[in-house]
Amino acid sequence: MRTTSKTALGLAAFGMALAPIAGASPASAHATAHDFTANLTQLNDSGASGTAWIKLQGHTATVKVTTKGLLAGAPHAQHIHIGAKGQCPSNDTKGTGVNGALRVLDAIKDYGMIGQSLTTTGDVTPDSGLAVTRFPTGDGTYERTFKVSEDTRMALLKGKSAVVVHGVDLNKNGKYDGASKSELDPSLPEEATDPAACGALNMSQMNHMPNGGVQTGDGSTAASDNSSTMMGLAATALVAGAGGFVIARRRDAKQHG
Repeated sequence: MRTTSKTALGLAAFGMALAPIAGASPASAHATAHDFTANLTQLNDSGASGTAWIKLQGHTATVKVTTKGLLAGAPHAQHIHIGAKGQCPSNDTKGTGVNGALRVLDAIKDYGMIGQSLTTTGDVTPDSGLAVTRFPTGDGTYERTFKVSEDTRMALLKGKSAVVVHGVDLNKNGKYDGASKSELDPSLPEEATDPAACGALNMSQMNHMPNGGVQTGDGSTAASDNSSTMMGLAATALVAGAGGFVIARRRDAKQHG
């Protein structure tokens, strides 16, 4: 399926083309560990909330995100956004979406572009920003360890990053649908990519991961033993829950074929 120029531009704005952050420098493999936390609050009256926790040592990040109030049975793209103010818009902020819904690009000036895609398996770069079958489904806990870019590392240390979870059932009918299409990919309904929750990441004094350990991965291998099940659930949700909401991307086919 050939990607249109409009879609390509939208994806670039979503995070595939990141401007380097000034002052970046290589980190030592034995760098001091830093902890960051975020309180995720709803956007677009989604009813979603949660917490995010990151331990950063050098370029290795251990990430845990817990969510509740998301659309059940549906995949929810989630990312570490960087490069702007490192903050989230308020829930009552109006956007350019249906009935004034806040869309992804409406809030770029607040939380920035994608630094890392919080996928369950495989690639974690901005290239996987819309790899829907590799994101968590519904509520739950995401846990993974992977390498981050220098841009992401510096944004975290400078307090210029946020965790954003996407996917909102705007019309409250239990699935992603509607005539309004995503500004990032016109093959998707707007509901699939509109932000549902956001939390600014701030340095914390915590020195341990809340509620247990984390599965490890390097950004190219499975993050947990149930990742195949998660991918299957996501794929089912795309077909059954979104009335044909399916993404088939050659890049993913090459990476995971």
